[in-house]
Amino acid sequence: MARARSEERRAEILRATLEVIAERGYRGATLGAVAERVGLTQQGLLHYFPTKEALLVAVLEDRDRWDTGGGGGRGGDEEGAWRLELLGSLVEYNAMRPVIVQTFSALLGESVTEDHPAREFFTRRYTQVRAGMAATLRAEYGDTLPGGLSPERAAVLLVAVMDGLQYQWLLDPEAVDMPGAFGDFLGLLKGPEEPS
Repeated sequence: MARARSEERRAEILRATLEVIAERGYRGATLGAVAERVGLTQQGLLHYFPTKEALLVAVLEDRDRWDTGGGGGRGGDEEGAWRLELLGSLVEYNAMRPVIVQTFSALLGESVTEDHPAREFFTRRYTQVRAGMAATLRAEYGDTLPGGLSPERAAVLLVAVMDGLQYQWLLDPEAVDMPGAFGDFLGLLKGPEEPS
């Protein structure tokens, strides 16, 4: 019972942290602001997460678990590779949770600085994501995509499109149809339709 309550409290803290980071960015977010939002003292919050950096990494890992369903992946296979047609579902899912996308995007942008505590997380994550996307593309197209790119080269573009669309959508959601634009990009990867 106590363990379940502790896990509920941790989840509540992570949700509050997402909100605070979305509003203020990582550098502007304080442990005090998170603690206040969940009705704890800062010392009480430190019982669950000993440092701000530990809290940040927990938020990022939790976000990835939501996207991948914990194990092999939401729509993924046992190696964690996504089926190409389900990547569009992930983009649609992200369009329904702007606070999560905003927080992730803010942290990603901040993490490019040398001393940012999420830099290592994002560097490692992008290495894994590119490898997973390359595996997805290889499963779909073999060693060469219709446009002539290798799966590894196309994977870099695929990830860039997904993340770049998120930034554009966050800035102007009325003008950017994120799922539609991603579908257009998948169409470009497939190349022109063969005449029947």
